[in-house]
Amino acid sequence: MTSDRETGITLDPNYEANGLITAVVTSPSGEVLMVAHMNAEALALTQSTQEAHFWSRSRARLWKKGETSGHVLRVIEMRMDCDQDCIWLKAEPAGPACHTGAPSCFYRRIENGRLVRD
Repeated sequence: MTSDRETGITLDPNYEANGLITAVVTSPSGEVLMVAHMNAEALALTQSTQEAHFWSRSRARLWKKGETSGHVLRVIEMRMDCDQDCIWLKAEPAGPACHTGAPSCFYRRIENGRLVRD
């Protein structure tokens, strides 16, 4: 069974109980850069500025990616998943996407139960 949210053309994010949706950010070539969360305000700011904004669960506040480092994410395209509870941002990073200085937050792989840095 499908609904208008799943097959229609109206943007109607399905925010979870705490008012967030998951945001997956990739480079234009498809490399996963980071995963974060957006509330309605972050989504609206991202749409209006074309720069990625998120909700920080740990700081309990809105933040613009790169607000202190200058490593903003310039959004090229936004896609919503079928039930509108996850958004995919294709973005051009202006520097490392990870706060550790790595190009991507996914800089370690799991091998034999341990993390191995690329």
